[in-house]
Amino acid sequence: MKILYAIQGTGNGHLSRSMDIVPLLKKMGDVDVLVSGTQGDLALPFQVKYVLHGFGFVFGKKGGVDIWATFLKSRFRKFIHEINTLPVEDYDLVINDFEPISAWACYMKNKPCIGLSHQAAVLSGNAPKPDDTDMVGRLILKNYAPVSAQYGFHFSKFDANIFTPVIRQQVRDQKIENKGHYTVYLPAYDDKRLVKRLSDFKDVKWDVFSKHNKKTFKHKNVSIQPIDNEKFIKSMAESAAVLCGGGFETPAEALYMKKKLLVIPMKTQYEQQLNAAALKQMGVPVVKSLKPKHNEIILDWINNGKPIPVNYPDTTQAILDQVFENHSKAEYAIV
Repeated sequence: MKILYAIQGTGNGHLSRSMDIVPLLKKMGDVDVLVSGTQGDLALPFQVKYVLHGFGFVFGKKGGVDIWATFLKSRFRKFIHEINTLPVEDYDLVINDFEPISAWACYMKNKPCIGLSHQAAVLSGNAPKPDDTDMVGRLILKNYAPVSAQYGFHFSKFDANIFTPVIRQQVRDQKIENKGHYTVYLPAYDDKRLVKRLSDFKDVKWDVFSKHNKKTFKHKNVSIQPIDNEKFIKSMAESAAVLCGGGFETPAEALYMKKKLLVIPMKTQYEQQLNAAALKQMGVPVVKSLKPKHNEIILDWINNGKPIPVNYPDTTQAILDQVFENHSKAEYAIV
């Protein structure tokens, strides 16, 4: 069987999940990998056949998406060209992790496209929702990468086709310790803002991984270093706690490692608001920003926060088996 596995390359979550999924897929067929997007930082340990510009957002520096930079990077003509020229018809099975080029190419050619992503889960009617629904954000999330069938990953099994997170083997193999520091990954904030705010909490040693700096430096009790996959995982495994955005993979890995967790979802990013709603329902503290008005919640988390118990078994192969059993020969209408 010839398989196309398409990955969203904006951010690192989809890329990190692929590190476990692609080797399993390679045991099940002849696999070509596609990555689109411009904001990923991880080097993948396998060959990528298609590296496309795609259509993604750009992280800002004040806690949200940089709308102007996103607009400048969005090359619509190139996006259409990539859709029209991607040969999805050459594949027996297209599996899509919220990747728009392959999804729309399949849509235009009436070819089945199987969604295997976190986004498929957050859109479920049974998944937790924030108090305020962002109708535009929901519309974008629903139509960004249309698929013909959906299987989703979430922090808990909220629905029939929702599974617990894919925890990378690299994470599962870590020795879990507590060396006292707090690991931080907030890519929507610049280093200056992080140093200014985190240094106010003087009793904490902050180990920050930065998307905006290529050099390591330290200011008072805040250490800043560029993103490095191995170092980041090790830092989390040896941390007392994790402070991160409202993405999916990093909070899931922190929960798996039994670390106390606090999340700050990105502004104007509806998926992260959905994630934050689910984490809040589980008991994870959520704050809207790093502004001083939220200090009381952050201090309470520092002094009294506890890990939230979860059970995330390794079921990735079983999920892929289910996808193959259901879709390797059948045809499905786009949803």
